[in-house]
Amino acid sequence: MMQVLTMMNLGKSHTSSTAVRALLLLALALANFQTACSELFTALADMEELMETEVVLMTNLEKYIRVQEDKLELLRRKYAEYQREHAEAAKDVSAYLSNPVNAFLLTKRLTTDWREVENLMSYDVGADFLENVTNYRDVLKFPSDEDLNGAAVALMRLQDTYKLNTASVARGELNGVQYRTEMSAGDCFEVGRQTYLNGDYYHTMLWMREAMNRLSQEVNRTTTKADVLEYLAFSTFKEGNMQTALLMTNELLELVPNHERAIGNKAYYEKELAKEANQKALRGDDGSEDVPVDTTTQIRTDMGPNAYDTSERKLYEQLCRGEANRTVAYLSKLTCRYVTNNSAFLKLAPLKLEEAHLKPYIVIYHDVMSDQEIEVMKRLAKPRFRRATVQNYKTGELEVANYRISKSAWLKDEEHPYIRAIGQRVEDMTGLSMLTAEELQVVNYGIGGHYEPHFDFARREEKNAFKSLGTGNRIATVLFYMSDVTQGGATVFPSIRTALWPKKGTAAFWYNLHASGNGDYATRHAACPVLTGTKWVSNKWIHERGQEFRRPCELQPDHPEEF
Repeated sequence: MMQVLTMMNLGKSHTSSTAVRALLLLALALANFQTACSELFTALADMEELMETEVVLMTNLEKYIRVQEDKLELLRRKYAEYQREHAEAAKDVSAYLSNPVNAFLLTKRLTTDWREVENLMSYDVGADFLENVTNYRDVLKFPSDEDLNGAAVALMRLQDTYKLNTASVARGELNGVQYRTEMSAGDCFEVGRQTYLNGDYYHTMLWMREAMNRLSQEVNRTTTKADVLEYLAFSTFKEGNMQTALLMTNELLELVPNHERAIGNKAYYEKELAKEANQKALRGDDGSEDVPVDTTTQIRTDMGPNAYDTSERKLYEQLCRGEANRTVAYLSKLTCRYVTNNSAFLKLAPLKLEEAHLKPYIVIYHDVMSDQEIEVMKRLAKPRFRRATVQNYKTGELEVANYRISKSAWLKDEEHPYIRAIGQRVEDMTGLSMLTAEELQVVNYGIGGHYEPHFDFARREEKNAFKSLGTGNRIATVLFYMSDVTQGGATVFPSIRTALWPKKGTAAFWYNLHASGNGDYATRHAACPVLTGTKWVSNKWIHERGQEFRRPCELQPDHPEEF
């Protein structure tokens, strides 16, 4: 068994057709010049720079094609010249060669002239252009293999969360909206290959099947049926369907009879199926009660205290899709109004408040950030973007995690008057002191960017959280939406079935802690994957220290007894 699995290590080099190799020569060369700027897929702001890279490479490739065409045109002229002379000579070879001029010219053509042709044929016109790519290394961003894999994983996340049909995605339809982009069989094959490398055989099957369907519709193919069958057969086996895997392997061997891995796998499948048939015969089992294989995606179980179970995952995804709505009776209790929050400034310019939930109390403030402020914050944040981190619940250290895909930067009040003004605005909105608040964090989400269900506050078992700050726990969160999002990207609270949809210039506010200081577990929330569009947010985390007289404890504990 281990030998078969080793032989099926398809993550190594993949054989393409000669024509495809020729077309991709330049692209393959670029792989040697990738810069160290990985994780481009984690922020769309970084992905935008790849468009500039592509423009430069397209210009370079266009020049290469033009020079290559000039070379071919010169060779065609030489060929036509030789053909004319040869045709003339062939009419009467003796008469032609009896002319000393003709004899000289024939000799010249096969010596001096032919050497020039040989030199022209052997001259590699692509070398200069590849050297240009080397020079671009320090000024342009190139995506890495990690970016390609991350983009594929993001696509699978979107497919699962929003229940997207594979064929629909391939033809450019996302959640009922048709876009111009359509994927080829080769594109689908590459998605399947990336999921295979991650051990995600369920999605490999989906995308390899779509690649197979599209192969029959395409003339200029960049992959072959044998390529697809190799991955599809083994993934089918890994998903528990050995009989179908054997049929696919036999089909592959019909196309490529000497396929080494397929030969080994065929022998293994036949041996295992024969053994299984013998065991059933001994038990008197006719196979009528076979339990179908569960090919659903697996729920994450390795996230520590932030881990969520199947029911929460289901509710989280329903909210992301705009489902699991609250009753009309509950929504009728929510109000919208102007508020001053006992602020002298707000008496002149009251805030527009919309209640999103009553307990815990979650509100949305409208028109609290201007377009000009947003552009300044984006400009300040972009140069210092780093992969967004989470806090390790055991050590308190910050680390990157696959369940948070975005990039962020921290802005200090003294960096710009707008940043300082936003801090004051948060104080007016919340009535809380900003003296112990964290810096303003600006976040841009990448391809399928998301942040799975989590708490903003530290729970009792997280002893080291915020210890270095010395300002206590995170008492409240203010989340500014700095962009509209075309599809997806909601902030959802699964336990209270509440979804906040991004609207540029608005801000959400909620308390993470009860007045008693205990964590409010109903504030567990998530950032849904961005399906289309770009999502920019900024947030201010406010801490306990300094709020003693602004939000004092009540006479009776206001937190549930179980906590």
